[in-house]
Formats: sequence, C-alpha cells, structure tokens
Amino acid sequence: MRTSITAIVTSALALALAACGFQLRGTASLPFDTLYMPAGGGIALDLKRNIQSGTHTTVIDDPKKADALLEFSQEVREKAILSLAANGRVREFQLRYRVAFRVHDGKGGEFVPPSTMQLTREVSFNDSDVLAKDTEEQLLYRDMQFDMVQLIVRRLAAAQRPKPVAQ
Repeated sequence: MRTSITAIVTSALALALAACGFQLRGTASLPFDTLYMPAGGGIALDLKRNIQSGTHTTVIDDPKKADALLEFSQEVREKAILSLAANGRVREFQLRYRVAFRVHDGKGGEFVPPSTMQLTREVSFNDSDVLAKDTEEQLLYRDMQFDMVQLIVRRLAAAQRPKPVAQ
C-alpha cells in the first residue's frame, strides 16, 4: 500500500513539475568552442572547472588558438559595517563580492563587453562568537563565489558572437 502511494505522489510531482516548465539545468551552450582564461586561483579555477564540466566549450592554455579570451580585471571582497549597537559595537556587516571581466575574440570583437557583477550578503556579528562568525564569513564568501561562477556562465551563455570588424 505504501509503495503505491509513494508512486502516485512521485508521478503527481513529476507531472506538476513538467506542467510548469521546470527543466534540469543540463549543459549551457556557449557561443564559442574554445576559451582561454589566464591561470589563477579564486574564481578563475572554479569557473574553469564549471565550464569544462557544464558546457561543450574547451578551456585551453594557448590564447592564440582560442575562439574567445576571458580576462578578469577585478576580483574584490569587501566588508562594510551595516549597523552599530547603542554602545558603538558592530551588530551587522555587509559582505560584498565584486568581479569585473570581459570576453573578446582577440581581434577587436566583444562577446561580453567589460562587465561588473556584485553580490552582497548581510551577516550579524557578536563579540562573544568571533571565531564562529569568522568561519561563517568565509563560508558566505565561498557561497558567493559559487553563485558568481553560475552568474558568469549564464552571462557567457547569453553572449552573442561578435560581428566582424570592418577594416
């Protein structure tokens, strides 16, 4: 009896998801077959892994052989005071993660013109939990970097092939 109820609920859920247009993310389709991005840590490494595993585009090490070149001009993590308690101690911080980049073909054409993306998170603060809050901050930055990689991949998927430059 339980098995049949589970099967009914599962098929009803699948039908509801299909009716609303839900689809698994699958692979993104990028407008270039090969991409060069400079080696580096931080977001570059995560983005490289994500592009290699989630798209049909190959990340290569030679910029001369690449269809597109991705350049990061900025990767900044900031922490700003959001609010103070009556005694002047910090109650909340705002964490900001900003990445600036562009994608071009190396011949003057732009897949993605210079763009800046920023994510923010608010985090409460308590003097008695300094170590825990430091760990929470690092986890939030890691999650923000993961979210930023997803945003950049979506932006790359929406890019258009540049028009040939007239000479």
